[in-house]
Amino acid sequence: MTHPVASPAPSQAPHDREPTSAAERIPYWEFVGMIAFLMALNAAAIDVYIPGLSEIGAALGVADDNTRQLVIGAYVIGFGGAQVIYGPLSDRFGRRPVLFFGLGLYCAAAIAAVFAPTFGTLLALRLLQGIGAASTRVVALSVVRDRFKGEAMASVMSLVMMVFMVMPVLAPNIGSAVLLFGDWRVLAAVMFLFGAAAFFWTWFRLPETLREEDRRELSGARVWEAFRIIFTNRRAFGYTLATGAFFGVLFSFIAQAEQIYVEVFGIGAEFTLYFALVACFMAASSFANSRLVRIFGTRRLSHSALTGFAILGAIHFALAASMGGATPFWLFLVLLIPQFCFFGFIPANFNSLAMEELGHVAGTASAVLGTVQTLGGGIIGSALGLLYNGTILPMFGGFAILGVISLTLAAYAEGWGLYQRRRA
Repeated sequence: MTHPVASPAPSQAPHDREPTSAAERIPYWEFVGMIAFLMALNAAAIDVYIPGLSEIGAALGVADDNTRQLVIGAYVIGFGGAQVIYGPLSDRFGRRPVLFFGLGLYCAAAIAAVFAPTFGTLLALRLLQGIGAASTRVVALSVVRDRFKGEAMASVMSLVMMVFMVMPVLAPNIGSAVLLFGDWRVLAAVMFLFGAAAFFWTWFRLPETLREEDRRELSGARVWEAFRIIFTNRRAFGYTLATGAFFGVLFSFIAQAEQIYVEVFGIGAEFTLYFALVACFMAASSFANSRLVRIFGTRRLSHSALTGFAILGAIHFALAASMGGATPFWLFLVLLIPQFCFFGFIPANFNSLAMEELGHVAGTASAVLGTVQTLGGGIIGSALGLLYNGTILPMFGGFAILGVISLTLAAYAEGWGLYQRRRA
């Protein structure tokens, strides 16, 4: 028996409203899968290109490794910056029109990239692709908030984040597999197919979730009012900043992982297996969060996990410092795996807590949250990556500091009280 998206099942917390038509009754599993696919689309568009960067540089006359990385950077800039535009638009016109416009732009830019004659053209198209993809992040979170709140929303987002966290592991391998049968241009074609699949799936199966009474007038005053609501809501503002700071952890790890595995520990190409191992544990903890959050509550679970994350980061830093800059590899894994298990209990819960009181401006709120996560976390992670000095000290020192900063911001959001369970 399938569960309606907007109708409470025995194991689910109450939702905002009952479904008003049969068209809204899609199975719970399909709803979660659809939202997860929209979120994973972005991770795939970033990471699937990683194995092809050298080939792109050779084909388009770009010799410098750092310049080739702009293929990734251009997409991230478009994706991170455009979300603040889609938020107010989705609160005015609804979730579906904004999603389909963005997916259409994504697909058009992806297919055009197949025929990009120069590196500059490719970068422009990747920027446009990121701008289009920004709608998927905004709409995905908005739709979940339209349907769920509190611990029910945290449970759904945990399942979504599980897929999102696995994608950075799968996408480079997908890219490598594609390059066995074609050149880098085929990667762009694959991204078009991913986008087209998302477009048609949501076109036929995703109902409009924004209620007529929640639609906001699209005027400067009304848009400013929505932003004012977000930035003056202590809980929303605090958890938005806490999430942005904490996402610096993920971007930092991605930026330094290859150098640490290869240069510090002397592991060759098989380092991707260890990278995948850590990501799998992180995804598993995110799945566990979808169950445990109903037992322990969103706050108690995420605050405790963040405390554990910061403590493990400090312990790892201290041990590495006492051993000349790095622990033995076995100890590195023994400490890193539980630390990223803690990671899996935090982003979904913090997203839900930030959105908890903002259902009436969910589109704008999800846009602000996404922008802070992507741009803020990306900048922090890149800065930590630049501090790499041939040891693991900068990364784990950064982990401990970011953990403490995030926990402090969470405490601010809760009026300086942590680990409490509250009913929405």
